[in-house]
Amino acid sequence: MGSLRAVVAVLTVITALQMTLIAVGNITDYETNHQFVVHVLGMDTTFHSPHLMWRSITSPTLTTIAYLLIIAWEALSALVLIAAAVAWIRSFGGRVATDTARRLSTLGWLMWLVLFAGGFIAVGGEYFQMWQSTKWNGLQSALQNIIIASFALVIANLPRAKDEG
Repeated sequence: MGSLRAVVAVLTVITALQMTLIAVGNITDYETNHQFVVHVLGMDTTFHSPHLMWRSITSPTLTTIAYLLIIAWEALSALVLIAAAVAWIRSFGGRVATDTARRLSTLGWLMWLVLFAGGFIAVGGEYFQMWQSTKWNGLQSALQNIIIASFALVIANLPRAKDEG
């Protein structure tokens, strides 16, 4: 059980659970993070530089669409990681090749990076200047998730012995 395969399997199960909880939390407590998206896209707690405020999006329809896309991406990422977790568990019984499980895990963590690095740090943090807000700044949380997904990607894709799968 101390193999690299077991480590990746456990990491997949844990991150599948985390992403599922993130998606379910945004669905069941919709308004909390909807307000986060409204304020980040609206840039209403930034420094209000006239050279940047043209970027703000204050349309309720557009902010709702953005938030629903985030939730959909989280849910899809969770489903991919759940499928990967199942594949890892099945691989221990020899019913599924570890390559399938590894590819699914890699895809799930890549989706995680797209959301947190691309969506929250690049778009939210820089384009919408989220870093300027003392109240609506999710950069630290995004970074935590980027570290988890990056670590998982490196571990899952380390060279392995032929008998390890």
